[in-house]
Amino acid sequence: QVQLAESGGGLVQAGGSLRLSCAASERTFRTYGMGWFRQAPGKEREFVAATTWSGGNTYYTDSVKGRFTISRDNAKNTVYLQMNSLKPEDTAVYYCAATLYTGQPWGAASGYDYWGQGTQVTVSS
Repeated sequence: QVQLAESGGGLVQAGGSLRLSCAASERTFRTYGMGWFRQAPGKEREFVAATTWSGGNTYYTDSVKGRFTISRDNAKNTVYLQMNSLKPEDTAVYYCAATLYTGQPWGAASGYDYWGQGTQVTVSS
């Protein structure tokens, strides 16, 4: 069982930056694809970004392309989400998730096997 712990959330003004981290408990971390999702109050959880086990391929939802960057350091069992040019509509709880990828769409939450507890990101206008 993989345990995931997010950190790095907080309050930032519009236009600012934050870097989220997600630390995994397992040395098998390097075999998992990793994703970031977010959920705003009253809304469904939505896909933000994902990366393959090697970090060689990355995927983003359209609303964050050019602003967010997902990366991973398999030596540290950690995946990151660098968020720049933040907007108030980015306000949400951000979750990282791990998948033993078997061909499902990267944006499908149902394809992920393990989830962290989430970290709050609040962007003020």
